[in-house]
Amino acid sequence: MFHVEHEERMFKKYNVIVVGAGHAGCEAAAAAANLGSSVLLITMNMGTIAQMSCNPAMGGVAKGQIVREVDAMGGYSGIITDKTSIQFRMLNQSKGPAMWSPRAQSDRMRFAEEWRLALEKTPNVDFWQDMVSSLLVKGNTVYGVRTSIGVEIEADAVVLTNGTFLNGIIHIGEKRFGGGRTGEKAATGLTEQLTELRFEAGRMKTGTPPRVDGRSLNYSLMEEQWGDEVRGRFSYTNVEQIQEQRCCWITYTNSEVHETLKEGFEKSPMFTGRIKGLGPRYCPSIEDKINRFAERERHQIFVEPEGLNTVEIYVNGFSTSLPEDVQYRALTKIPGFGNAKMFRPGYAIEYDYFPPTQLNLTLETKLISNLFFAGQINGTTGYEEAASQGFIAGINAHQKVHDKHELIMKRSESYIGVLIDDLVTKGTEEPYRMFTSRAEHRLLLRQDNADIRLSPIGHELGLISDERLAKVNDKIKNSDAIVAYTKNKSIGQSAVNGLLEELGTSTISQNVKLFNLLSRPQVSFNDLKKADSDLAELLSKYDIETIEQAEIKIKYESYFDKELEIVEKMKRMEDRSINPDFNYNQLVSVSKEAREKLMKIKPRTLGQASRISGVSPSDISVLMVHLTR
Repeated sequence: MFHVEHEERMFKKYNVIVVGAGHAGCEAAAAAANLGSSVLLITMNMGTIAQMSCNPAMGGVAKGQIVREVDAMGGYSGIITDKTSIQFRMLNQSKGPAMWSPRAQSDRMRFAEEWRLALEKTPNVDFWQDMVSSLLVKGNTVYGVRTSIGVEIEADAVVLTNGTFLNGIIHIGEKRFGGGRTGEKAATGLTEQLTELRFEAGRMKTGTPPRVDGRSLNYSLMEEQWGDEVRGRFSYTNVEQIQEQRCCWITYTNSEVHETLKEGFEKSPMFTGRIKGLGPRYCPSIEDKINRFAERERHQIFVEPEGLNTVEIYVNGFSTSLPEDVQYRALTKIPGFGNAKMFRPGYAIEYDYFPPTQLNLTLETKLISNLFFAGQINGTTGYEEAASQGFIAGINAHQKVHDKHELIMKRSESYIGVLIDDLVTKGTEEPYRMFTSRAEHRLLLRQDNADIRLSPIGHELGLISDERLAKVNDKIKNSDAIVAYTKNKSIGQSAVNGLLEELGTSTISQNVKLFNLLSRPQVSFNDLKKADSDLAELLSKYDIETIEQAEIKIKYESYFDKELEIVEKMKRMEDRSINPDFNYNQLVSVSKEAREKLMKIKPRTLGQASRISGVSPSDISVLMVHLTR
């Protein structure tokens, strides 16, 4: 009797339990708690909250846009990244703004510490170190969890963010052992229960490279790669950043490296078939690269510091599961690595995931009410994809248990919407990674306007303050004022022709509006300031982001207008909702494959139905006619 009373005192009933404290779990816990839910974050190791299991970096192509979107709506990933970044680069600046993607190297230890401190400062978050071995389910509704030490904790909703831990197996050459990450045990029990509850499960694989001692490398044989001179940031909150920046380096493999790696192929778990799970297509292991791209004489290696004060180096581009002695011998043949000391070998990890077509667009499972999945359990790869899913799952878990409206992100408004719609509608059989090419409307979904697109949603939910929304509205108003000025102000030949010649663009023969000159790709605000002192005075009143926003609007105005027209047309399909209980088997003129797919996915809208693989435009026409009736 005493034990029960003690347990009741320890564990009240929570609104939301989050299982796993990686990037998805941390964002889920923070979002639900900041909305007002009581949250219990359960992790197998309190010392590895928000651990960067793979590379010490956030962002990159399309991934940087996702981090900015999470920040724009009130998530923490952007803030934590800015507080702990030791190098910042805006990628793809030679291309159009739809391709610009922020990326930051992080101090790995500080990143995890800042996340933990942020969660500890969040009043509604409690912590418990233990392994969740099963869910408490009654009928088709989850009501809590059971841990490996036999503790039962009740909750209104549960968010599973198990990462690579579900029945995880680590492979190094012919060695294999259970683990969710090197030095950490795998999680067992949940997959078995979920399959009993009729969930479909699968296996995936990812990998990580060896880490080496930076003191043992010869950097003079490598190319330096510094960050941007004018340092950018992820968060719209202007948190204080580390002042020091660190250099990264680039080196390359060669034929000698490749020949040494091939010596281990007969012991490679990937080539011998011991690994059953599919690995990430766009981030293959080094042995996979030299096997698939045999014609390539070299592959790029990024040499990345793990932090400001550590000598540990991450060998990006050298992910491998070959025997450790082969890894070491091949490493020492890379320029700059001749005397390298290895801290820990690379390895592959195989783990369970659940095909995400079993989810609703809220990330709640279709089979079990109030149960949400986020992150690698859904078949994604990458911190950023995981963080955004955790953020949305945390919001929707809170909304569900408090009888509030669900949050479904649209493809036309965010990369997060593209990610979730792709997963739920199309599914994935290999680790899913976000690319700008996956977004139909990427010109509208830029990293520079994430606050304009999404902060109103965060504000409506209660995650963005009035003050922060006012700042967004000021950015819109001020950038529009700059654009209006350029449409009204003319400039003459004598003032600008010399500058235009310098810039390699045609001169003018009569007065021209500044807007028309700025529409040229060669001409920027920085250039025109030299020719128009009034413009220089106007721009001095505004910050860099506002000016950048105005310049992008000017250069791409006609393209934006066309894109918005397409979005409006698509919106009519997206707004045509479908009853989740609709019986597609009654549509006899729709193909059998399409009926099966539609019954499985149960799309929420006509637009979502049109994106299901195996559903043709003619099937959609039949469905549209039926819905109109």
